[in-house]
Amino acid sequence: GIYEKAGGGAGVIEDILLPGRQLAAAGYCMYGSSTQLVITFGDGVNGFTLDPSLGEFILTQPNLRIPENPKTIYSINEGNYVLWDEPTRAFVDWCKNHEPKPYSARYVGSMVSDVHRTLLYGGIFAYPA
Repeated sequence: GIYEKAGGGAGVIEDILLPGRQLAAAGYCMYGSSTQLVITFGDGVNGFTLDPSLGEFILTQPNLRIPENPKTIYSINEGNYVLWDEPTRAFVDWCKNHEPKPYSARYVGSMVSDVHRTLLYGGIFAYPA
């Protein structure tokens, strides 16, 4: 994320140890078959795709929003399941046994790609400590 620096002079640690609601902008880049940049300046989220022939990012996904009817997908690293607290384990078990259809597990292991899929199609992303 990007914070606006208050005042002049050299930056200090207090300039960045701020709550997320004070961010001026936030986003991520994702590299794969295409290069995508997803960014917000506090009023909506927009997705851009790099056009290599132009060397520029083109707006390809304006006003990204999680769908009204999201897919029933959950994305979580279950490797530490035995270390989670009971409410977290119970929630994941609920996803696996949801009626009438269980949630599908989708976990790439890259937070950016897992979060990006959740933004596009809906679902749940979690990374319990």
